[in-house]
Amino acid sequence: MRSDKKEIYAVVIDYLLHGRSDTGGRQQYKHEPIVQAVGKNQFKLLELIPKVDTISIDDEVYIGDKERDKIERVKRRIGYSDLTQTAKVELPFAIEGIVKGDEERYVAFYNDAVPISIKLHMLHLLPGIGKKLMQEILTERQKRPFTSFSDISERIKTIPHPEQMIVKRVLEEIEDPDIKYRIFTSR
Repeated sequence: MRSDKKEIYAVVIDYLLHGRSDTGGRQQYKHEPIVQAVGKNQFKLLELIPKVDTISIDDEVYIGDKERDKIERVKRRIGYSDLTQTAKVELPFAIEGIVKGDEERYVAFYNDAVPISIKLHMLHLLPGIGKKLMQEILTERQKRPFTSFSDISERIKTIPHPEQMIVKRVLEEIEDPDIKYRIFTSR
Protein backbone atom coordinates (compact mmCIF):
# COMPACT_ATOMS: atom_id res chain seq x y z
CA MET A 1 0.00 0.00 0.00
CA ARG A 2 1.12 3.58 -0.67
CA SER A 3 2.52 5.92 1.96
CA ASP A 4 1.30 9.49 2.30
CA LYS A 5 4.49 11.16 1.05
CA LYS A 6 4.40 14.18 -1.25
CA GLU A 7 4.39 13.69 -4.98
CA ILE A 8 7.64 14.78 -6.65
CA TYR A 9 6.64 14.51 -10.32
CA ALA A 10 3.26 14.74 -12.03
CA VAL A 11 1.89 14.25 -15.54
CA VAL A 12 -0.24 17.05 -16.99
CA ILE A 13 -3.75 15.94 -17.99
CA ASP A 14 -5.22 19.38 -18.73
CA TYR A 15 -4.06 22.97 -19.00
CA LEU A 16 -6.59 25.75 -18.48
CA LEU A 17 -4.91 28.94 -19.72
CA HIS A 18 -7.71 31.12 -18.32
CA GLY A 19 -8.39 29.06 -15.21
CA ARG A 20 -11.59 27.35 -14.27
CA SER A 21 -14.76 28.93 -15.64
CA ASP A 22 -16.85 27.66 -12.71
CA THR A 23 -15.18 29.71 -9.95
CA GLY A 24 -18.03 32.02 -9.05
CA GLY A 25 -18.71 35.50 -10.35
CA ARG A 26 -15.11 36.57 -10.99
CA GLN A 27 -14.46 37.93 -14.43
CA GLN A 28 -12.57 35.69 -16.84
CA TYR A 29 -9.47 37.90 -17.11
CA LYS A 30 -8.82 37.62 -13.35
CA HIS A 31 -8.55 33.85 -13.36
CA GLU A 32 -5.08 32.38 -13.00
CA PRO A 33 -3.98 29.56 -15.32
CA ILE A 34 -4.42 26.08 -13.85
CA VAL A 35 -2.81 22.77 -14.67
CA GLN A 36 -4.57 19.56 -13.72
CA ALA A 37 -2.15 16.70 -13.20
CA VAL A 38 -1.76 13.21 -11.76
CA GLY A 39 1.16 12.35 -9.48
CA LYS A 40 3.59 9.70 -10.71
CA ASN A 41 4.05 7.87 -7.41
CA GLN A 42 0.67 7.76 -5.66
CA PHE A 43 -1.59 8.96 -8.49
CA LYS A 44 -2.81 11.96 -6.49
CA LEU A 45 -4.92 14.34 -8.57
CA LEU A 46 -3.63 17.89 -8.28
CA GLU A 47 -4.28 21.43 -9.43
CA LEU A 48 -1.06 23.31 -10.10
CA ILE A 49 -0.27 26.93 -10.86
CA PRO A 50 2.16 27.15 -13.79
CA LYS A 51 5.12 29.56 -14.10
CA VAL A 52 5.18 29.30 -17.89
CA ASP A 53 2.53 29.02 -20.59
CA THR A 54 4.39 26.39 -22.59
CA ILE A 55 2.91 23.45 -20.71
CA SER A 56 1.16 20.73 -22.71
CA ILE A 57 -0.93 17.70 -21.92
CA ASP A 58 1.28 14.67 -21.20
CA ASP A 59 4.22 16.80 -20.00
CA GLU A 60 5.99 15.53 -16.90
CA VAL A 61 6.49 18.36 -14.41
CA TYR A 62 8.58 18.57 -11.24
CA ILE A 63 6.52 19.55 -8.17
CA GLY A 64 8.99 18.65 -5.40
CA ASP A 65 10.43 21.03 -2.80
CA LYS A 66 13.44 22.20 -4.81
CA GLU A 67 13.43 24.88 -7.54
CA ARG A 68 10.68 24.17 -10.09
CA ASP A 69 11.09 25.22 -13.70
CA LYS A 70 7.49 25.02 -14.98
CA ILE A 71 5.29 25.00 -11.86
CA GLU A 72 4.97 27.88 -9.40
CA ARG A 73 3.07 25.97 -6.73
CA VAL A 74 0.70 23.13 -5.98
CA LYS A 75 -2.67 24.83 -5.49
CA ARG A 76 -4.61 21.91 -4.04
CA ARG A 77 -5.35 18.24 -4.17
CA ILE A 78 -8.56 17.47 -6.03
CA GLY A 79 -10.92 14.54 -6.48
CA TYR A 80 -11.97 12.80 -9.66
CA SER A 81 -15.20 14.81 -9.81
CA ASP A 82 -13.14 18.05 -9.91
CA LEU A 83 -11.41 17.05 -13.16
CA THR A 84 -12.36 18.71 -16.42
CA GLN A 85 -13.77 16.50 -19.17
CA THR A 86 -10.45 16.73 -21.00
CA ALA A 87 -8.58 15.61 -17.88
CA LYS A 88 -10.96 12.66 -17.44
CA VAL A 89 -10.29 11.58 -21.02
CA GLU A 90 -6.50 11.99 -20.66
CA LEU A 91 -6.22 10.35 -17.23
CA PRO A 92 -6.16 6.69 -18.44
CA PHE A 93 -3.44 7.50 -20.99
CA ALA A 94 -1.36 9.28 -18.33
CA ILE A 95 -1.74 6.36 -15.92
CA GLU A 96 -0.77 3.87 -18.63
CA GLY A 97 2.34 5.93 -19.40
CA ILE A 98 3.27 6.05 -15.71
CA VAL A 99 2.77 2.30 -15.28
CA LYS A 100 4.75 1.41 -18.43
CA GLY A 101 7.47 3.90 -17.47
CA ASP A 102 7.95 2.23 -14.07
CA GLU A 103 7.48 -1.35 -15.27
CA GLU A 104 9.80 -2.82 -12.64
CA ARG A 105 7.64 -1.48 -9.78
CA TYR A 106 4.41 -2.87 -11.19
CA VAL A 107 5.86 -6.23 -12.24
CA ALA A 108 7.07 -6.48 -8.63
CA PHE A 109 3.41 -6.24 -7.57
CA TYR A 110 2.67 -9.45 -9.49
CA ASN A 111 5.70 -11.08 -7.80
CA ASP A 112 5.10 -9.79 -4.27
CA ALA A 113 1.30 -9.64 -3.84
CA VAL A 114 0.16 -11.38 -0.66
CA PRO A 115 -3.15 -12.41 0.92
CA ILE A 116 -5.12 -9.61 2.58
CA SER A 117 -7.32 -12.00 4.54
CA ILE A 118 -8.15 -15.71 4.57
CA LYS A 119 -10.55 -15.25 1.67
CA LEU A 120 -8.99 -12.34 -0.26
CA HIS A 121 -5.65 -11.99 -2.04
CA MET A 122 -4.19 -8.71 -3.36
CA LEU A 123 -4.23 -10.21 -6.87
CA HIS A 124 -8.03 -10.54 -6.62
CA LEU A 125 -8.24 -6.75 -6.51
CA LEU A 126 -7.02 -6.51 -10.10
CA PRO A 127 -9.94 -6.46 -12.55
CA GLY A 128 -10.37 -9.83 -14.27
CA ILE A 129 -8.44 -11.95 -11.78
CA GLY A 130 -10.44 -14.70 -10.12
CA LYS A 131 -9.34 -17.74 -8.13
CA LYS A 132 -8.20 -19.82 -11.10
CA LEU A 133 -6.13 -17.05 -12.71
CA MET A 134 -4.71 -16.03 -9.34
CA GLN A 135 -3.57 -19.60 -8.74
CA GLU A 136 -1.91 -19.68 -12.17
CA ILE A 137 -0.02 -16.45 -11.34
CA LEU A 138 1.10 -17.82 -7.97
CA THR A 139 2.27 -21.10 -9.55
CA GLU A 140 4.24 -19.31 -12.27
CA ARG A 141 5.91 -16.85 -9.92
CA GLN A 142 7.00 -19.74 -7.67
CA LYS A 143 8.88 -21.25 -10.63
CA ARG A 144 10.72 -17.95 -11.09
CA PRO A 145 9.82 -14.28 -10.57
CA PHE A 146 8.31 -12.34 -13.44
CA THR A 147 10.80 -10.01 -15.12
CA SER A 148 8.54 -7.82 -17.30
CA PHE A 149 5.01 -7.33 -18.52
CA SER A 150 5.86 -9.33 -21.64
CA ASP A 151 7.20 -12.15 -19.44
CA ILE A 152 3.87 -12.23 -17.58
CA SER A 153 1.84 -12.31 -20.82
CA GLU A 154 4.06 -15.02 -22.33
CA ARG A 155 3.85 -17.28 -19.29
CA ILE A 156 0.16 -16.64 -18.55
CA LYS A 157 -1.66 -16.66 -21.87
CA THR A 158 -4.96 -15.40 -20.41
CA ILE A 159 -3.27 -12.08 -19.46
CA PRO A 160 -2.28 -10.50 -22.78
CA HIS A 161 -1.80 -7.01 -21.24
CA PRO A 162 -0.92 -7.21 -17.52
CA GLU A 163 -0.23 -3.46 -17.39
CA GLN A 164 -3.88 -2.79 -18.33
CA MET A 165 -5.05 -4.63 -15.20
CA ILE A 166 -2.92 -2.25 -13.12
CA VAL A 167 -4.21 0.80 -15.04
CA LYS A 168 -7.84 -0.28 -14.52
CA ARG A 169 -7.27 -0.84 -10.80
CA VAL A 170 -5.62 2.59 -10.40
CA LEU A 171 -8.60 4.18 -12.18
CA GLU A 172 -11.03 2.35 -9.86
CA GLU A 173 -9.14 3.64 -6.82
CA ILE A 174 -9.11 7.22 -8.16
CA GLU A 175 -12.75 7.28 -9.25
CA ASP A 176 -14.19 5.74 -6.05
CA PRO A 177 -13.21 7.69 -2.93
CA ASP A 178 -14.86 5.05 -0.71
CA ILE A 179 -13.07 2.01 -2.16
CA LYS A 180 -12.12 -0.34 0.68
CA TYR A 181 -8.65 -1.48 -0.40
CA ARG A 182 -6.07 0.84 -1.94
CA ILE A 183 -3.06 -0.81 -3.55
CA PHE A 184 -1.61 1.95 -5.72
CA THR A 185 -3.17 5.22 -4.50
CA SER A 186 -3.47 7.05 -1.19
CA ARG A 187 -6.46 8.82 0.29
